[in-house]
Order: sequence, then C-alpha cells, then structure tokens
Amino acid sequence: MPAKTRVALGIDIGGSGIKGAPVDLTTGTLLAPRLKLPTPAESTPEAVAALVDQIADSFADDLPKNAPIGVTIPGVVQHGIVRTAANIDKSWIDCPGEDVFSQALGRRCLLVNDADAAGVAEARYGAAKDQSGLVILTTLGTGIGVALLYAGRLIPNAELGHLEIDGRDAETRAASSIKEREQLSWAKWAGRLQRYYSTLENLLWPDLFVVGGGVSRKSEKFLPLLTLRTPIVAAALQNEAGIIGAAALAAD
Repeated sequence: MPAKTRVALGIDIGGSGIKGAPVDLTTGTLLAPRLKLPTPAESTPEAVAALVDQIADSFADDLPKNAPIGVTIPGVVQHGIVRTAANIDKSWIDCPGEDVFSQALGRRCLLVNDADAAGVAEARYGAAKDQSGLVILTTLGTGIGVALLYAGRLIPNAELGHLEIDGRDAETRAASSIKEREQLSWAKWAGRLQRYYSTLENLLWPDLFVVGGGVSRKSEKFLPLLTLRTPIVAAALQNEAGIIGAAALAAD
C-alpha cells in the first residue's frame, strides 16, 4: 500500500516538550511508542530544528522511504511562515519555519499550528468524528490553543486562546499551566474555565467543545463543574492528537 496515504511521521512541538511518532493514517494510531524530548530553554529555530531532526532520525527504520512528515508549532503558521510565538522564543516570529525544518531534515515537511493539528486528529479519528456542525477544540496546556472545524473542515489559525476577557488575555487566566503556577483548586480553576467557555459559546454558538492537552486525562475533575449550553467532552486522543493531526495533514 502506498506509504504516502498510509503512514506518516508526526512531530508535535510544545512549550515544555517535543514529541513524535509514526502514525497509521487509516486508524489514527501510533505505530511505535512516541519519543519525547524536553523543549530547549532557549527554544530558537536552530535549537528546536536540531531536536526535530533527532526525533525524525530515531524513527527512520519505522517509516517507508519518503513518508510524509508533519510538524506542529505553538504559533500562527501562514504559508510556512511562523507569525506568532506566545510560548516559544520570539525569534520564531516571521521565521520561515517550514523551510527551517525541511532543511534540517533534508526533505520537505509540513508545518502547522499545534491546536489545528489536534483538531484535525479529533475530527478524523477522535471525539469530533462525524460531527456536522461547528466544533471548537481547545488545548489546555502551557497556553490555550484553539482549533475551529466546521463539518470536519479546518478553519486555520484561530487564536482564540488569546481572546481578551475582563481585560485579560484568556490564557493568562485559564491555561492549565496557570492552575499549577497559582496552585488553584479544581473548583477555582473551573470557575475561570466557565468564564472562558461561556464567552466562546456566546460569540460562536458551537455544536461541540472538545478539550485536549495533558490535563484532559483528568477531565472528570473539572468538566462536570462547567455549566454550558454546548456539549463539552474530553479529547479522545489526548496528548497524541498533535502528532496524529500533523501526520494526517502532511499526508494530505
């Protein structure tokens, strides 16, 4: 079976870690245990690209020749150029990131926003599969990433994690990193999430919220505390969604 439609490598760059694995594109499952490396303290393009190349090399024997490679980054990506850098080094701003990674890997790869990749994965293989209306996926982690999908189609670069609410950037109040930093109880953090998700649903009237990020593994501790019109569920693919979505988009 053609490698370009069956297997791809996904690499997901986060504020604290860079992780990757080969993906079966038919099932949306990892074909090998993921490899995770710490994101460099100075997360410059050169430093991050070196680790991405290291991860790609580690899976060389697990991939068909010329298998597609997709890489995510926590920032807006327009035509391969990184436009924002909220949780990585500011030298990424206006960096031709897709070219940087392609040169580091010695082959063409796709660069995509990390939340967009997670949203695509959940729409194709996970909690938003077969949803016909508007789905908003949020990743609660170092910051808040947001993906908008309508009838399974991605509307890219929705930076709604930075929505201004009560005069504050939303992610500076409601990201899971803030919960840890301020040692908030689940109930107090849920109060902040309530304000955030209520604002989103009043602006966009989605049919479904999907909540991803590492904290989604503990969704039973905070999702039942929210009162919303919109159904809200935990991401099915959890922290693997970015890897899977990056691979799927690269294969497209």
